[in-house]
Amino acid sequence: MFEETIRALHQLEGQTTVSVLIGDDEEGFFDRECPSEECLFQFKVRSDDWKEKVRNEEVFCPNCAHTADSGQWWTQEQLAHARQAAITQISERIGVALEQDAIGWNARQRPNGFISMTMSVDSRRQHVPLPPAATEPMKLKITCPICACCYAVIGAAYFCPACGHNAADQLFSQSANGVGRALDQLDAVRAAIADRDIGEYTVRLLIENGLQNTVTAIQRCAESLFVGLPSSPKFRKNAFQNLAEGDELWRSATGKGFSDHLSIEQLDRLKIAFQQRHLLAHTQGIVDDGYVLKSGDSRYRAGQRLVVSTDSVRDTLDLITKLIGGLQSDSQRYT
Repeated sequence: MFEETIRALHQLEGQTTVSVLIGDDEEGFFDRECPSEECLFQFKVRSDDWKEKVRNEEVFCPNCAHTADSGQWWTQEQLAHARQAAITQISERIGVALEQDAIGWNARQRPNGFISMTMSVDSRRQHVPLPPAATEPMKLKITCPICACCYAVIGAAYFCPACGHNAADQLFSQSANGVGRALDQLDAVRAAIADRDIGEYTVRLLIENGLQNTVTAIQRCAESLFVGLPSSPKFRKNAFQNLAEGDELWRSATGKGFSDHLSIEQLDRLKIAFQQRHLLAHTQGIVDDGYVLKSGDSRYRAGQRLVVSTDSVRDTLDLITKLIGGLQSDSQRYT
């Protein structure tokens, strides 16, 4: 009775791959996502550059410099699309076989028999989700000064995905402007989301992401400038995530510290921003005793959740822009 269906199932047993199209966006960029669970940074690479300039053996995350082979950079949306499309393809093949079996069964039934059975199969095409692409172009487009790979991000980026070149000091202004433009779009985001609660939640995430991008920008830029100094000592990974440690390293290499470029009051505000970034990255923004102690922020007690405002992110952006300008001036004495 189910000869065609059984034959189709046997054919599927030997099939190990299903082809699924993942398309570019309207500007010819291909969506990518860092496979590091601590990062998961999403970005885009121009499709031609992904094929011609990015090596299969090693791709670099523009945000954290994590490396992995080219087959590991699928976004969660692309993976979900691929799974659904594969299920749909298999379901359609089984559906066609069931239809053929139903036709054969019905043809064998006696029209005037005491018992008559018919079989039907709903063969309407299942919905196949469109290939995932960003609903709007990425805010910041970057061309690597070394290999000319073109990639795009929202907010900030530092490493070329093709060659890994760290251009944080050269890209700082673009990255800072990208964070500012993202903050400028918050009202448009609210207006575009019909559900008010979801809209406010999305805006909150964008603001918090802006703070994290802003603090990361100074870390990456300071690292890039520091390794270019002739007398710079070795330093631990992420040393410049710690404002006091970064200040000490910079002073040891140049004779100048962060306090030569920012006032004590400004450094205190920046210290709070650094500690808030740490909470957002590691505790989902839940305040602990360590935050209160290290930041000196008396507005919170342990167990509360941070409330990050747009104004505080813009203030942090202004502070790091001023500080990076000072560090760049310090480093120019050695070039």
